[in-house]
Amino acid sequence: MSKPLTFKFKTKYQPTSILALIIILCVWSCKFDKKAENKFVEKEDWIALFNGKDLTGWDIKITGLDINDNYKETFVVEDSMLRITYDNYENFEDKFGHLYYKTPFSYYKLSFDYRFTGNQIPGGSHWNVRNSGVMLHSQSAASNEYNQNFPVSVEFQLLGGLNDNKERTTANVCTPGTAVVMGDTLNYKHCISSNSKTYFGDQWVHAEAIVMGGESMTFIVEKDTVLSFKLPQVGATEPNKQYKGENWDKWGMPKTKEAWSKKAGEVITEGYIALQAESHPIDFKNINLLDLCGCMDKKAKNYKSYYVKNKPETCIY
Repeated sequence: MSKPLTFKFKTKYQPTSILALIIILCVWSCKFDKKAENKFVEKEDWIALFNGKDLTGWDIKITGLDINDNYKETFVVEDSMLRITYDNYENFEDKFGHLYYKTPFSYYKLSFDYRFTGNQIPGGSHWNVRNSGVMLHSQSAASNEYNQNFPVSVEFQLLGGLNDNKERTTANVCTPGTAVVMGDTLNYKHCISSNSKTYFGDQWVHAEAIVMGGESMTFIVEKDTVLSFKLPQVGATEPNKQYKGENWDKWGMPKTKEAWSKKAGEVITEGYIALQAESHPIDFKNINLLDLCGCMDKKAKNYKSYYVKNKPETCIY
């Protein structure tokens, strides 16, 4: 009996090649699906508070001067930076200044970059070397008294390392005319340190604040959460069990103490953002804000899942 005929077919696709092709197709398919999915990722509507060109949208208040008197060009814009400089000063003369954004906010994320530069102007206090801050939940520029040094606010304090190479944390909280709750305790300490690292030299540092109305605030530096506290509130103007009475007068707060004393203990749910000028040059850039208040109705065109505070009057259908 003759042997049955057998046929051999040559193919350029060997089993290993076929397996490799299948893997490639699967990977490509996954990437395609991921791209398709990314098309539906919700866009966050960040607001640029600083336009990189001028001081549009900001108000100036410097101690002992009228509102929007930019004394000796303390606040300038240069190379897309908002700069606090003392190039035209001979002496600081207690000209504490603040630059206020025009709109108050309540629930939001704030993001910015800062760096200290140069040397402190003569006349500044020793504790103000490489010291500045961003005031949160602040009173407005217009409501400051003529000779008031600091607004009633919660300060995101910015500090730079000194020549002594000692640790000096940044993103601390200071409380001009206010107090905060740390853990479960009302804390009247004027400045409470974070657990950040020390940033020496003139390097740029990225910082963020998550402000949840009157509920809480969280400070972040270079993606590390370094401080959290609760219930920011108007502080007492006279001594009590928690407060010895030194902060209000020491820091050049409003002279209308009686009006503020009636608000003592009142939780601050919103306010203005202000950049501080207190004798050491500092630069800011990339000052952006994500408003967490908005329309929370899923049927609305402007609904955002990241909103945490509902503003139904903003809904668009």
